[in-house]
Amino acid sequence: MKTEDIALFHRIVEAGSLVDAAGLLYLPKSTISRRLQGLEDELGVKLFHRKNRAMTLTTAGSHFYNKTLSLLASLEQTITEITDKDAEVSGHLRILLFPVPDLMLIANGIFKFMDLNPKLTIELIVTAEPLDMIRHNIDIAFMVEEAFNNIDIDMVARPVMSEILHFVASPEYLDKAGTPMKLSEMSQHNSIMFRFPNGQVFNELPLGNNEFISVSGNICLNSLQLALESVLASRGIAYIPESMCTEEVKQGKLVRLFTDIEPYEGKCYLVYPSRRFVSLASQRLIDHMLSLLTEDGQPISHQDSKVRTWY
Repeated sequence: MKTEDIALFHRIVEAGSLVDAAGLLYLPKSTISRRLQGLEDELGVKLFHRKNRAMTLTTAGSHFYNKTLSLLASLEQTITEITDKDAEVSGHLRILLFPVPDLMLIANGIFKFMDLNPKLTIELIVTAEPLDMIRHNIDIAFMVEEAFNNIDIDMVARPVMSEILHFVASPEYLDKAGTPMKLSEMSQHNSIMFRFPNGQVFNELPLGNNEFISVSGNICLNSLQLALESVLASRGIAYIPESMCTEEVKQGKLVRLFTDIEPYEGKCYLVYPSRRFVSLASQRLIDHMLSLLTEDGQPISHQDSKVRTWY
């Protein structure tokens, strides 16, 4: 019995159908079906009830899935421990990237890992949508906390990047509406709102002293880049990452507000499902990215990074 076929069985369970599993794994449906049939023949049991495209686990299939989850995890851990750390890895990894300002810093780290392991293929999925990592066969994700906290599966999350957020406005807006001197005056101003994919509006803004401030406005966006463009167009006050607007502040196109308050530090996390076994390729990439983006277990500050990204 090949462990690859057991892992394939897991992907079919998680994808929900042979067609979806074939699409995620870039394998012909006929190959998936043949290998599943071979596994069932070897076990002497039916693992799925099949009805048209729908597939549901049999009692035996459910038992086999739950038992082999820990077995595969243990096997992968053993392989990781005994394999030469300089040995080349292969396979295919699907990685979700939340569109954070330092997106290319993460991407370049992944590209470097690919150069070290040329037999490895990688698919990068850039989205603010908090996808179900199990069902979409995503091995690793880089997400902000507000995104992965709304996913209903157990996660391992390691902070890898930090970002300072500031209130900014254009001189034109401030000339017209006045400059707020205290946070309490924000209620008199138009804020550029941000909406997460789960529908939550970012209108309770965190501050550096573990407090929150409520804001409101007449425009709501789901793109940080568009928020920057909106504040440059004098549509209101925006609460955006410092690295996105450093040059605009230096050039006088934007004014940073409330410089006397402690800024809020948001974090980006490297995330992977805790209940799925972690492949050798995934573990090596995780170790590589943690060494690149953290120091003594803490995220390195990238506030001075000149990397910019467009959403």
